[in-house]
This record gives sequence, C-alpha cells and structure tokens, in this order.
Amino acid sequence: MLKEILVIDDNPDIRLLVCNILEEQNFKVRTAANYDQAVLEIDKRLPDLAIVDIKLDKPDKDGIDLLKLITKKNKNTPVIMISGHATVKVAVEAIRLGAYEFIEKPFSKEKIVNYVNRGLESSLLKKEKDIFENKLFHSFDLIGESPDIMKVKKIIEKLSTSESRVLISGPTGSGKELVARKIHKNSARVKEPFIIINAALLKEKTYEKELFGEEFEDGNISFGALERANRGTLLIDEVSEIPYETQANVLRVLIDQKFKRINGSKNINVNIRLISSTSKDLNQLVRENKFREDLFHRLNVMPVVLTSLSSRTEDIPLLIEYFKTKLSEINGVQKPEIDIKNDNLYTYNWPGNVRELRNLVERLTILSSNESKQKINQLIDDILNPSSNISTENNSLLQSFQSPLKEAREHFEIEYLTTQLKKHHGNISKTADFIGMERSALHRKLKSLGIKGIN
Repeated sequence: MLKEILVIDDNPDIRLLVCNILEEQNFKVRTAANYDQAVLEIDKRLPDLAIVDIKLDKPDKDGIDLLKLITKKNKNTPVIMISGHATVKVAVEAIRLGAYEFIEKPFSKEKIVNYVNRGLESSLLKKEKDIFENKLFHSFDLIGESPDIMKVKKIIEKLSTSESRVLISGPTGSGKELVARKIHKNSARVKEPFIIINAALLKEKTYEKELFGEEFEDGNISFGALERANRGTLLIDEVSEIPYETQANVLRVLIDQKFKRINGSKNINVNIRLISSTSKDLNQLVRENKFREDLFHRLNVMPVVLTSLSSRTEDIPLLIEYFKTKLSEINGVQKPEIDIKNDNLYTYNWPGNVRELRNLVERLTILSSNESKQKINQLIDDILNPSSNISTENNSLLQSFQSPLKEAREHFEIEYLTTQLKKHHGNISKTADFIGMERSALHRKLKSLGIKGIN
C-alpha cells in the first residue's frame, strides 16, 4: 500500500513542487492550501507523514498549532516543518513539541526525499516497538494476593489522583518498572510520555547529557530525558547510581522545575511527574554520604516497597498460571503442564524474583510443548537445582552421617518441616494435614525445633 503524505503550505508553487517530488517517489499525496483546509484533512484521516509550513493564512494560528493537533491524535505520526523565515527559537520549539525534522526553504529534492524516507522509517520502528512492548510488558499485570502485593495495589490506586513523587524500592526483578508504569497509566498524565532513564547503565560522564540534553555549535540539539518527559512521567531507574555531584543538579530541577541544557544559556521549563526506583538501601547510602539526604527526602514523598518472591511464595501459583497464559499466547504455543506443587518452586531462593520466574515459565513454554507433566517437573528440577545446589545438599547429607543419630534426625526434621511449611505458604493446618500430624502436635514440634516462622 502506498504511503500517504499530507502537504500543507499556502504557497501554490511550493505545494506543486513538493507534490511532484513525492509522486515521483511513488507516494500518495494530499494537499491543504490554508489552515482550515489542513484541519479538515487531518480530521478526515491522519496521513503517514505530514509536511507543514510554519506560516499560513491565519495571524493567530500557524503550523505549530497543526503540529500539536497531529501529535495529539497520534504522537507517532512524523511531522516535517518547513519555513523560509523562521527563527532558531521557533525551530527548537517545533522539535520540542514533537516535530520529526525542521527544514529551511529553499530545500533540495534530495533533502526532502531523504527526510520523508527517514521519517517513515522512524514511524515504522516506533509502531513495531509499541507492538513488541505491548506484547511483552505493557500487557503484564501486577499479580498476587499476598498481603505485600495487596498493599502495593492499594497504594497505586491512591496515587491515581496524586501528583506526588514516588520512590519504589525492591530487589532486582521484583517489578519496579511495572509498578511505575501502572502509576503512570492510572494518572491524569496517561496520554503524555512515559520516559525511562536507567542510571545503572550510563557512563559516568554522560549522566548530565542524558538528563538535561545538549546544544551544539551548529545549532543541533540533543534532547535529554527531562525534556522528553515534559508533561508526562519520568522514571529514573536505579537512582542510587547517579553521581553525587549530579544529584545536586537533579535536586535543583525538582525545586525550580527548570534547567539549562549543556552548553545552553536559556532555562527550559518542565512539568514532570518523577518516579524513582532503587534496589539499594538509600537510607544506608545517605548515612555513608554516598547519596544526598536532601534529594532522598525530595524523592521519597510516597514510598512503595516491593518484597522478594521468596518472601511471598503464596503468589507463585497465581504468577505461574498468569505467565503460562500470557507467554503461550505471545509465542503461539500450547500452555505447558506445570505442577504447581513441585517443592522446588517454593524452596528455591529466586534471586531474580518475579523476572526469573517469568523467564522460567517462558523457557518451559517454548521447550516443553506437548511434554508430560513429569518431564516438565524434571526440567524444573534441573533448572532450579544445578550441580552447585546438589553439592550443597550432599555436604548437608554428609554432615548428618557424621552426627549422632539424635542430631541427624533433628537436622532432617528441621529441613523437612521447613520445606513443607514453605510449600504450604506457612499454613500450619495444611502442613499438618499433608504430613499426617495433629495441628497441636505440629505446633509443639516446631517449637521444640526452634522453627519460628517462614518468610
């Protein structure tokens, strides 16, 4: 299908010239000669790309207003702005508002064709990225009925009517980015950008450039995360990794809601909702003078704490069923028969937390199509119990053989009862029924062995 370009310019010679150039390249072209015609064409059907002149027939409405209209309808529609007498300020404003490119008149055939092709390629990549992310991430939900997860869900609900800054703490893989996306999705900023900057992945010398952007001598501008997130939400992932010196500049932005680009002279005003996340203890870093206390208090207006998966094993069956359904749909295969009573699922430490469980389910979904539950169980055991774990178990067993009978029996009972309690999510009654003991007798046994509780 031919790509459709909308050309908006009040100069008939320019319209004809651009139309001829684009039609030679096998594009379908629509035109508008003034502001009102342009609005009608945009409302009728959004093009694949628009070429818009800055100055039109109305004194109070111009191409910038049309740019806002197009990007409001679809932010991924590339818009190339053209002008013969626009200032640098106007060009910068157009780019800031979402224009793909700004071209000064007169322009060559090669330049306009090049920018149109690049704009369409960029749009296609954005669409593919959105589809991919919707399948693999945005469609995932916060799953669980444990007290910890229910508390987080209630906080997200309350934050839907708030503009407060949020600090999400939790171990790696526990779902911090997912929570941040849910907060943004439930907020009044849902139609505005959600920008992520991962401080742990940046080189030390690039933090300020990535946050604040940069101006170059040739007039080009590299927009930073703060500017790209304007009117929307900015997630600073692993905020603890921002260098101490840069933290002062971040604090100043939070106070003033404005900043200067690197090599820039003018203040850029921003209106963003800031969410930060960390897998480290920021309180401890403050005490060690590795994180600014004043910045910590500015970020930690509304704390959200995610716990490890091993501390809420009752959510594992729900997560497995959820990921089975989602991942089998994404990969176009049959759901695997995963035995949710497999002890290893509950005794394994899950250092990668929910992300690691999701990866396990995805691996089983791909590798175990049409396999029996027994074979899948064996695969789970092989994945969760590598040779290092077997070696640890052998050492434990060897220690039992080297102990007197009473100590060996006691060691076995502690291991056995701890495993069963984890399997039954700390429920004494269910554990007692499974192992064939009276509930009161199990209580006494746990007390005598010093087993106080299961996390």
